[in-house]
Amino acid sequence: MLSPFTYDHDGERLSCVGGGGDNDGDREPATAVVLHGAGNGSKERLIPLLEEFAARGCRGLALDFSGHGESTGELRELSLQRRFEQAVAVIDATVSANAPLILVGFSMSGQTVADLAGHYGERVAALGLCAPAVYGPEAWPIPFGDGDGRFSEIIRTPDNWRRAPALDILRAYTGRAVLAVPGTDMVIPPAVTEAVTDALATNAQFTRLELADAEHMLGLWFRDHAEDRQRFVDLVLTGLGDQGWTATRTWVAKRLPDGRTVRESTPLRGGWSSQMRRLTLDDGTGLVQRSFVKPFYRRHAPGLLTREASVLTLLAAHDGVPAPELYAVDATAEHCDHPTLLMSSLAGTVRLDEGDLERRLDLLARQLVGIHGVVPAERPRPYQPWTSPERVRTPAGAPWDHAVDVIRREAPSYEGCFLHRDFHPGNVLFTGAGDTLRISGVVDWVETSWGPADLDVAHCSTALALLYGETYGLGFRERYEAHGGRRLADGEDHLYWRLLDALAYSPDAEKVAAPWRELGRTDLTPEVLGGRLGAYVAGLLEQYG
Repeated sequence: MLSPFTYDHDGERLSCVGGGGDNDGDREPATAVVLHGAGNGSKERLIPLLEEFAARGCRGLALDFSGHGESTGELRELSLQRRFEQAVAVIDATVSANAPLILVGFSMSGQTVADLAGHYGERVAALGLCAPAVYGPEAWPIPFGDGDGRFSEIIRTPDNWRRAPALDILRAYTGRAVLAVPGTDMVIPPAVTEAVTDALATNAQFTRLELADAEHMLGLWFRDHAEDRQRFVDLVLTGLGDQGWTATRTWVAKRLPDGRTVRESTPLRGGWSSQMRRLTLDDGTGLVQRSFVKPFYRRHAPGLLTREASVLTLLAAHDGVPAPELYAVDATAEHCDHPTLLMSSLAGTVRLDEGDLERRLDLLARQLVGIHGVVPAERPRPYQPWTSPERVRTPAGAPWDHAVDVIRREAPSYEGCFLHRDFHPGNVLFTGAGDTLRISGVVDWVETSWGPADLDVAHCSTALALLYGETYGLGFRERYEAHGGRRLADGEDHLYWRLLDALAYSPDAEKVAAPWRELGRTDLTPEVLGGRLGAYVAGLLEQYG
């Protein structure tokens, strides 16, 4: 049963409601903290949602921030910082320190939920974000004012939100997370929603709930639409206590060698399309779990994971290509929380530094030659281009206009071969140093294709140009050929393949740079990457044009 109460904090009387919760022996029930948005938002419209959590055995807690609903204070004096402080004060005063927290926030409270998640850390069992906003760091302490002050100036600055600390907090979060997105939102820019999606999909057990007929004010929507309200709460509470991964953990346990159990699960850094975890068994054996969580990749997971499973099976018979051993795959998430593949863990680490660089590049070239020598009994799918003249976005002027013109033609004829299709330093593991340096593994086989060797050479070359400068990208072809690689195209035909790859990273290379920065390459700023990509494209036009 929910009951109203008040709490005095920092000169304000905050109107709150709370209650419910089923005690399970010595275990504290989870507390669902539900926070309203800005403007005329209040806890009143969120009562049906709070009751839904209480009906599932959770305690419920909601408050009117000062200046809202039945709380005292002036809205113009409120700030993001004060919202956070008021929520912390009420939670700490009314919720047991042992109770797990479920944090649900609407609109502006998306920022508050992120702030609370950073503050409470491992106590946070689940997040529910509903059409959330996030803000640049300058906005946090500034009073909201009357709509024409400093706060409004900051949040209206284009792309100011991209530096939001909230995104870093959401990116690091490893529990259950649900993002509810209305079909029409005239308040939150689509780019903000996509940034929150990408952040949550990095480490959380994440689900994106699309509400096609709803608009921005999802508190009102959930109040008036019981079926969607129930569905949202069901999703938030999925796997509570297991960080949302109950189904996947059960599936993994059934596929381990007899008598073995998972002792530790550790997120692996450097991925972009999927979540990777290293599972350490009780006997020290290492496995790797790949799960497709991002909505785009989850939709395409049946093809991607089925392909990777078949490639790993094929490569088990090829000594020259050190690939993981396949343990199991659930490509359609029939048994897991997300489409998942389980494979062996290989020795070694990704090396993106400049130590032993010349030797590493020669080893990369020789390994790529070995991959192109694989002759499968059944060809993988034909390659797919990752950009086109119609889709590519480039800065204005030379050399970009010329580069786009080069790929504005039919693809050159080619003699096909087995392609990794995503071969670059981020997908290769090394052991040793100096004379003992060796490649110990090549991973990420979801894009394996049949096509021209030029494409794999082009993709690795682009990555080298971004990581180390255009000279290394321009010179990789010669290394590949020096190790006996397949015959590559000449002149403008080879230029076509090189630019088809390079232009997929224009106007920025953030897609690959974010995981590279996670692995220590913090020097790879957007400015550095943009300069290197431009220099590489100009160098290709000069060398092959």
